[in-house]
Amino acid sequence: MSKRLFTLLGMLLLLSTLGLGQYSSFRAPLPLVKNIQLSTGVKLEYVEQGDAKGISVILLHGFTDSWHSWEPVLPLLPGNVHVLAVTLRGHGNSDKPATGYAMHDFSADIAAFLHQQKISNAIVVGHSMGSMIAQQFALDHPEMTKGLVLVGSFADFSNNAAVQEFAQSLEGLKDPIDREFAASFQQGTLANPIQPAFLKTMIGESCKVPAHVWKKVGQSLFHVNYLAPLRSYTKPVKIIWGDRDVFSPRHDQELLTVALSGSTVLVYEGIGHAVHWESPSRFADDLITFINGF
Repeated sequence: MSKRLFTLLGMLLLLSTLGLGQYSSFRAPLPLVKNIQLSTGVKLEYVEQGDAKGISVILLHGFTDSWHSWEPVLPLLPGNVHVLAVTLRGHGNSDKPATGYAMHDFSADIAAFLHQQKISNAIVVGHSMGSMIAQQFALDHPEMTKGLVLVGSFADFSNNAAVQEFAQSLEGLKDPIDREFAASFQQGTLANPIQPAFLKTMIGESCKVPAHVWKKVGQSLFHVNYLAPLRSYTKPVKIIWGDRDVFSPRHDQELLTVALSGSTVLVYEGIGHAVHWESPSRFADDLITFINGF
């Protein structure tokens, strides 16, 4: 066998193993799961990887998700970037207090988390609900925000029929969370199939969130609008949106672009609300490009 043919076969084998860059059964070793007791009174679960001396990037998941939301992306990020994926209060294996689910409560947790990690500033990456917390955090703590990546984000919920319909479905929610309800919610965010094992994990994470958290987060989240104050935020922002997103409309991305003078938009054609689940390789590449701009 010629050396050239051997090399070609090796490359083909590698591509098939990695699923052509998409999330597959192949996984790099996951980072160590840790816990931290915050000065805000809650204990959060998180994972950390990369060089602590590198640029810090904090990953904020969506509604009823957890740090596991970023599993498809974590193995694709370089070791010289300091990555921390947090499970927010009320979610996953983090504390679930009876109250404290306004966006400013989540923002205060992130500020306390960074302070206790001795991180002066970070790139804040937020998906869906996490993107709204990222907006709140940037307004509350601009000095701690190096830049923003808003994924499947929102500008104004008042005319969002899909979100308002979902909010109404939460009114009668009771514990324990019905797995079929959680599965319908998670599957409803997708435009393309993802790995069944990963989807099962995320449905399980949704079931960990008690009914009072679903309701209280919804009551806070679905009424915020930061467009006016965001005009004062001039640091770099990357807005990433899938054009088959049924929750977050194109118009919201346009409104955010106008409000955020330092923003640029990337549109993923044929992709749904969770772009980092459906296209993790491309998302990781775009995130790395943004990080390398600092």
